[in-house]
Amino acid sequence: MTLQQEIVGNAMQMAVVSLQPGQTVYCEAGKFLFKTTNVTMETRLGGPSDRGGRQQGGGSGGMGGLLRQAMGTAMQVGQRALAGESLAFQYFTSQGGEGTVGFAGVLPGEMRALELDGTRAWFAEKDAFVAAESTVDFGIAFQGGRTGMSGGEGFVLEKFTGRGTVIIAGAGNFIDLNPADFGGRIEVDTGCVVAFEEGIQYGVQRVGGLNRQGLMNAVFGGEGLSLATLEGHGRVILQSLTIEGLANALKKAQGGDKQGPTGGLFSTHAG
Repeated sequence: MTLQQEIVGNAMQMAVVSLQPGQTVYCEAGKFLFKTTNVTMETRLGGPSDRGGRQQGGGSGGMGGLLRQAMGTAMQVGQRALAGESLAFQYFTSQGGEGTVGFAGVLPGEMRALELDGTRAWFAEKDAFVAAESTVDFGIAFQGGRTGMSGGEGFVLEKFTGRGTVIIAGAGNFIDLNPADFGGRIEVDTGCVVAFEEGIQYGVQRVGGLNRQGLMNAVFGGEGLSLATLEGHGRVILQSLTIEGLANALKKAQGGDKQGPTGGLFSTHAG
Protein backbone atom coordinates (compact mmCIF):
# COMPACT_ATOMS: atom_id res chain seq x y z
CA MET A 1 0.00 0.00 0.00
CA THR A 2 1.65 3.21 -1.20
CA LEU A 3 1.88 6.04 1.29
CA GLN A 4 -0.07 9.04 0.05
CA GLN A 5 1.71 12.22 1.09
CA GLU A 6 2.06 15.83 0.04
CA ILE A 7 4.88 18.18 0.98
CA VAL A 8 3.58 21.73 1.38
CA GLY A 9 5.06 25.10 2.32
CA ASN A 10 8.15 27.01 1.31
CA ALA A 11 10.70 28.17 3.89
CA MET A 12 9.52 25.67 6.51
CA GLN A 13 7.90 22.72 4.78
CA MET A 14 5.63 20.08 6.26
CA ALA A 15 4.45 16.67 5.08
CA VAL A 16 0.72 15.93 5.13
CA VAL A 17 0.14 12.16 5.04
CA SER A 18 -3.16 10.49 4.13
CA LEU A 19 -3.50 7.08 5.79
CA GLN A 20 -5.79 4.33 4.50
CA PRO A 21 -7.70 2.26 7.11
CA GLY A 22 -5.20 0.13 9.03
CA GLN A 23 -2.17 1.82 7.48
CA THR A 24 0.63 2.87 9.87
CA VAL A 25 3.30 5.55 9.66
CA TYR A 26 5.90 6.30 12.32
CA CYS A 27 8.01 9.34 13.12
CA GLU A 28 10.84 10.37 15.38
CA ALA A 29 9.62 11.96 18.62
CA GLY A 30 9.26 15.71 18.15
CA LYS A 31 8.41 15.64 14.43
CA PHE A 32 4.60 15.23 14.80
CA LEU A 33 2.38 18.26 14.07
CA PHE A 34 -1.31 17.24 13.93
CA LYS A 35 -3.69 14.36 13.22
CA THR A 36 -7.36 13.65 12.70
CA THR A 37 -9.27 12.09 15.59
CA ASN A 38 -9.58 8.63 13.96
CA VAL A 39 -5.78 8.24 13.90
CA THR A 40 -4.39 6.50 16.97
CA MET A 41 -0.97 7.41 18.38
CA GLU A 42 1.36 5.02 20.20
CA THR A 43 4.85 5.77 21.52
CA ARG A 44 7.29 2.86 21.59
CA LEU A 45 11.02 2.27 21.95
CA GLY A 46 11.24 -0.42 19.27
CA GLY A 47 11.36 0.02 15.52
CA PRO A 48 8.89 -1.45 12.99
CA SER A 49 10.80 -4.74 12.64
CA ASP A 50 10.68 -5.12 16.43
CA ARG A 51 6.88 -5.08 16.32
CA GLY A 52 6.88 -7.69 13.57
CA GLY A 53 9.11 -9.96 15.64
CA ARG A 54 6.76 -9.69 18.62
CA GLN A 55 3.72 -10.61 16.58
CA GLN A 56 5.33 -13.63 14.97
CA GLY A 57 7.32 -14.96 17.90
CA GLY A 58 5.15 -14.18 20.90
CA GLY A 59 3.40 -17.55 21.02
CA SER A 60 6.16 -20.02 20.11
CA GLY A 61 9.22 -18.24 21.46
CA GLY A 62 8.20 -18.41 25.12
CA MET A 63 10.45 -16.75 27.66
CA GLY A 64 13.44 -17.09 25.34
CA GLY A 65 11.64 -15.22 22.59
CA LEU A 66 10.64 -12.45 24.96
CA LEU A 67 14.24 -12.16 26.18
CA ARG A 68 15.61 -11.98 22.63
CA GLN A 69 13.00 -9.35 21.83
CA ALA A 70 13.95 -7.29 24.88
CA MET A 71 17.65 -7.56 24.04
CA GLY A 72 17.00 -6.50 20.44
CA THR A 73 14.99 -3.48 21.56
CA ALA A 74 17.69 -2.54 24.08
CA MET A 75 20.34 -2.68 21.34
CA GLN A 76 18.25 -0.47 19.06
CA VAL A 77 17.70 2.08 21.84
CA GLY A 78 21.39 1.94 22.79
CA GLN A 79 22.46 2.64 19.21
CA ARG A 80 20.11 5.59 18.95
CA ALA A 81 21.33 6.93 22.30
CA LEU A 82 24.97 6.73 21.19
CA ALA A 83 24.03 8.51 17.96
CA GLY A 84 22.21 11.29 19.83
CA GLU A 85 18.89 10.32 18.24
CA SER A 86 15.46 10.25 19.85
CA LEU A 87 15.01 7.14 22.01
CA ALA A 88 11.38 6.55 21.01
CA PHE A 89 9.21 6.47 17.90
CA GLN A 90 5.58 7.55 17.60
CA TYR A 91 3.28 5.29 15.54
CA PHE A 92 0.10 6.53 13.86
CA THR A 93 -2.59 4.17 12.54
CA SER A 94 -5.85 5.10 10.86
CA GLN A 95 -8.98 3.45 12.28
CA GLY A 96 -12.38 3.15 10.59
CA GLY A 97 -11.61 5.29 7.56
CA GLU A 98 -9.02 7.52 5.94
CA GLY A 99 -6.97 9.62 8.36
CA THR A 100 -4.53 12.51 8.09
CA VAL A 101 -1.27 13.18 9.94
CA GLY A 102 1.13 16.12 9.62
CA PHE A 103 4.90 16.09 10.23
CA ALA A 104 7.76 18.60 9.94
CA GLY A 105 11.49 18.90 10.51
CA VAL A 106 13.09 21.15 13.10
CA LEU A 107 14.97 23.61 10.85
CA PRO A 108 13.91 26.05 8.10
CA GLY A 109 14.33 24.13 4.88
CA GLU A 110 13.04 21.48 2.52
CA MET A 111 11.60 18.01 2.91
CA ARG A 112 11.85 15.08 0.53
CA ALA A 113 9.96 11.79 0.17
CA LEU A 114 12.22 8.88 -0.81
CA GLU A 115 10.76 5.69 -2.30
CA LEU A 116 12.55 2.48 -1.31
CA ASP A 117 12.01 -0.58 -3.51
CA GLY A 118 13.93 -3.04 -1.34
CA THR A 119 17.03 -3.18 -3.57
CA ARG A 120 18.96 -0.18 -2.22
CA ALA A 121 19.23 1.33 1.23
CA TRP A 122 19.40 5.07 1.84
CA PHE A 123 21.73 6.85 4.26
CA ALA A 124 21.00 10.26 5.77
CA GLU A 125 22.63 12.71 8.12
CA LYS A 126 21.75 12.58 11.81
CA ASP A 127 18.35 14.17 12.56
CA ALA A 128 17.26 14.10 8.89
CA PHE A 129 14.59 11.45 9.50
CA VAL A 130 11.02 12.72 9.86
CA ALA A 131 8.60 9.86 9.18
CA ALA A 132 8.22 6.58 7.29
CA GLU A 133 5.84 3.76 6.49
CA SER A 134 5.91 0.85 8.91
CA THR A 135 7.41 -1.26 6.10
CA VAL A 136 10.61 0.83 6.23
CA ASP A 137 13.21 -0.06 8.87
CA PHE A 138 15.23 2.67 10.60
CA GLY A 139 18.79 1.91 11.70
CA ILE A 140 22.06 3.58 12.65
CA ALA A 141 25.23 3.24 10.57
CA PHE A 142 28.57 4.14 12.15
CA GLN A 143 31.31 5.22 9.77
CA GLY A 144 34.87 4.04 10.33
CA GLY A 145 36.77 5.68 13.18
CA ARG A 146 39.17 7.65 11.00
CA THR A 147 36.40 8.93 8.74
CA GLY A 148 34.16 9.80 11.67
CA MET A 149 36.73 11.57 13.81
CA SER A 150 37.96 13.72 10.95
CA GLY A 151 34.56 14.35 9.39
CA GLY A 152 32.41 15.25 12.38
CA GLU A 153 28.95 15.01 10.84
CA GLY A 154 29.92 11.87 8.92
CA PHE A 155 30.48 9.64 11.94
CA VAL A 156 26.83 8.72 12.52
CA LEU A 157 24.36 8.16 9.70
CA GLU A 158 20.73 7.09 9.64
CA LYS A 159 20.06 4.02 7.50
CA PHE A 160 16.72 3.15 5.87
CA THR A 161 15.97 -0.28 4.40
CA GLY A 162 12.91 -2.18 3.22
CA ARG A 163 10.11 -1.07 0.92
CA GLY A 164 8.00 2.06 1.15
CA THR A 165 8.22 5.80 1.67
CA VAL A 166 10.56 7.61 4.04
CA ILE A 167 10.40 11.39 4.54
CA ILE A 168 13.52 13.37 5.38
CA ALA A 169 14.19 17.05 6.07
CA GLY A 170 17.17 19.39 5.88
CA ALA A 171 18.17 23.04 6.11
CA GLY A 172 17.91 25.55 3.28
CA ASN A 173 17.29 24.29 -0.25
CA PHE A 174 18.07 20.87 -1.70
CA ILE A 175 19.99 19.94 -4.82
CA ASP A 176 20.12 16.42 -6.31
CA LEU A 177 23.41 15.31 -7.83
CA ASN A 178 24.98 12.13 -9.19
CA PRO A 179 28.79 11.94 -8.78
CA ALA A 180 28.90 9.92 -12.02
CA ASP A 181 27.87 13.08 -13.89
CA PHE A 182 30.94 14.89 -12.51
CA GLY A 183 33.71 12.44 -13.23
CA GLY A 184 32.62 9.97 -10.53
CA ARG A 185 33.51 12.07 -7.48
CA ILE A 186 32.40 15.27 -5.76
CA GLU A 187 33.79 17.05 -2.69
CA VAL A 188 31.34 18.68 -0.30
CA ASP A 189 31.30 20.64 2.94
CA THR A 190 30.71 17.94 5.56
CA GLY A 191 27.61 19.74 6.86
CA CYS A 192 25.92 19.92 3.44
CA VAL A 193 25.29 16.18 2.96
CA VAL A 194 21.63 15.30 3.57
CA ALA A 195 21.28 11.80 2.12
CA PHE A 196 22.65 9.37 -0.46
CA GLU A 197 21.82 5.98 -1.94
CA GLU A 198 23.57 2.76 -1.08
CA GLY A 199 26.44 2.27 -3.53
CA ILE A 200 27.78 5.77 -3.04
CA GLN A 201 31.11 5.66 -1.21
CA TYR A 202 31.29 8.28 1.54
CA GLY A 203 34.60 9.47 2.94
CA VAL A 204 36.40 12.44 4.42
CA GLN A 205 39.60 14.01 3.18
CA ARG A 206 41.85 16.74 4.51
CA VAL A 207 41.62 20.14 2.80
CA GLY A 208 45.05 20.50 1.21
CA GLY A 209 48.29 19.38 2.79
CA LEU A 210 50.01 20.54 5.93
CA ASN A 211 51.58 23.43 4.08
CA ARG A 212 50.98 27.15 3.76
CA GLN A 213 48.08 26.84 1.29
CA GLY A 214 46.48 24.02 3.27
CA LEU A 215 46.55 26.09 6.44
CA MET A 216 45.17 29.11 4.56
CA ASN A 217 42.24 26.98 3.35
CA ALA A 218 41.56 25.71 6.87
CA VAL A 219 41.93 29.02 8.71
CA PHE A 220 40.45 31.54 6.26
CA GLY A 221 38.37 29.36 3.93
CA GLY A 222 35.62 28.60 6.45
CA GLU A 223 35.65 24.85 5.74
CA GLY A 224 37.86 23.68 8.61
CA LEU A 225 40.33 20.87 7.93
CA SER A 226 38.09 18.35 6.12
CA LEU A 227 35.75 17.87 3.17
CA ALA A 228 33.31 15.03 2.56
CA THR A 229 33.88 12.95 -0.58
CA LEU A 230 31.09 11.15 -2.43
CA GLU A 231 32.02 8.66 -5.15
CA GLY A 232 30.18 6.30 -7.46
CA HIS A 233 26.88 6.19 -9.31
CA GLY A 234 23.71 7.07 -7.44
CA ARG A 235 21.55 9.83 -6.08
CA VAL A 236 22.97 12.35 -3.61
CA ILE A 237 20.96 15.09 -1.87
CA LEU A 238 22.79 18.18 -0.58
CA GLN A 239 21.49 21.14 1.44
CA SER A 240 22.41 24.79 0.99
CA LEU A 241 22.54 25.61 4.72
CA THR A 242 24.61 23.91 7.40
CA ILE A 243 23.50 23.68 11.01
CA GLU A 244 26.75 25.28 12.15
CA GLY A 245 26.27 28.13 9.67
CA LEU A 246 22.73 28.75 10.93
CA ALA A 247 23.88 28.63 14.55
CA ASN A 248 26.69 31.10 13.91
CA ALA A 249 24.35 33.46 12.02
CA LEU A 250 21.89 33.46 14.93
CA LYS A 251 24.72 33.98 17.40
CA LYS A 252 26.02 36.92 15.40
CA ALA A 253 22.54 38.46 15.18
CA GLN A 254 22.34 38.30 18.98
CA GLY A 255 25.66 40.08 19.35
CA GLY A 256 27.55 37.00 20.42
CA ASP A 257 29.53 36.11 17.31
CA LYS A 258 32.37 33.82 18.32
CA GLN A 259 33.48 32.98 14.82
CA GLY A 260 35.61 36.04 14.34
CA PRO A 261 37.11 37.21 11.05
CA THR A 262 38.92 33.97 10.30
CA GLY A 263 36.16 31.34 10.60
CA GLY A 264 37.18 27.83 9.63
CA LEU A 265 39.67 26.44 12.14
CA PHE A 266 38.86 29.09 14.75
CA SER A 267 35.07 28.91 14.52
CA THR A 268 33.16 27.54 17.50
CA HIS A 269 29.88 25.67 17.59
CA ALA A 270 27.05 27.67 19.08
CA GLY A 271 25.45 26.07 22.10
